[in-house]
Amino acid sequence: MPDQSPLRDTVAELTRNAVEVISAAELTAKLDEGRPLRIKLGMDPTAPDLHLGHTITLKKLRQFQQHGHTVIFLVGDFTATIGDPTGRSETRKPLSPEQIRLNAQTYQQQVAKILDLSRTEIRFNSEWMNRVDTRKLIEIAAKLSVARMLERDDFEKRLAQQEPLFLHELLYPLVQGYDSVALHADVELGGTDQKFNMLVARDLQRAYGQAPQVVMTMPLLEGLDGVRKMSKSYGNYVGVTDQAEDMFGKIMSIPDKLMPRYYDLLTDAAPGAAPGSGAIHPMEAKKNLARLIVSEYHGPVGADAAARYFESKFQRREVPDDVPVFKLAGTLWVCELMKQLHFASSTSEARRLLGQGAVRVDGSTVTDVNFRFVPGQHKILEVGKRRIARIGN
Repeated sequence: MPDQSPLRDTVAELTRNAVEVISAAELTAKLDEGRPLRIKLGMDPTAPDLHLGHTITLKKLRQFQQHGHTVIFLVGDFTATIGDPTGRSETRKPLSPEQIRLNAQTYQQQVAKILDLSRTEIRFNSEWMNRVDTRKLIEIAAKLSVARMLERDDFEKRLAQQEPLFLHELLYPLVQGYDSVALHADVELGGTDQKFNMLVARDLQRAYGQAPQVVMTMPLLEGLDGVRKMSKSYGNYVGVTDQAEDMFGKIMSIPDKLMPRYYDLLTDAAPGAAPGSGAIHPMEAKKNLARLIVSEYHGPVGADAAARYFESKFQRREVPDDVPVFKLAGTLWVCELMKQLHFASSTSEARRLLGQGAVRVDGSTVTDVNFRFVPGQHKILEVGKRRIARIGN
């Protein structure tokens, strides 16, 4: 009987960090066929920048690529015109064709930081969906029942709360599922929030006489606030295209409790590098984490320069001598202070900068919109990389 241990090791490696695999037995059987599998990951170009949360799934895609499988990075330019209802308590506004085009242009450059593009199929679901006429759409829709669609948690909640649910939103999982039919996907990767859509794809593949794809859900990464998932709309993200200094500084601002999770999901570091092992001080562990992540996107030289910048500016509190001094007679709301210093043109801009993690007081990131600056207690206000002021009394 052939030794099955190499296959078991491969399955264990490919499913590491996955939240759920539907099913591991099917994945094992597909891998045992000895052919390159077709591994699909779809992303709607809803924003121009990818962030570290996206890289968890992209790196899993790279693992399959390194094992010789065919990787398909699918840009959902057609589905973006519908608007993904996942996790929404209200109808998502669809993007304009121009917004979609501009956002999609940046994706190839960004995924090239992780995937080998020479071995990657980059596809757009408009390739086949633009050719789907009304008759074909009815044929696809006839493969699934309304009851099946309403099993989705988002839809159930909205109906229970008497929130509007529009017919075009029911089409989203149908179209995403049909993508797998069009691509003959063997495996689809996605965040845990995409599970329903990926399971719909299995149903449609069966209906079209294809073997159902294996569904592998990957964890959603908490953002810099340590609470909500990383998202540009929440301002708690680290962008793949962020400058090295910004990327390093953002990672240094994460809550300590997130460090083991960031180490596990975003790096290949040995367990001893993470805090909790007793081998390294938490501050050094966080700096090491920042170096590892920044190195991946900016190289070791860029990471070293970013570390030196952080240490001089935030740890040693080295502030240029020519920085202006602003006198305060008493405590002042941080948004008002930013406006008076012309660091923000309006209260709404000040709030947005706070939400993006761009505001620091004495080297520490401030996101609380109610924060008040106390002269004598607080000394340095920074907004972004270039706006800095000393505060006196």
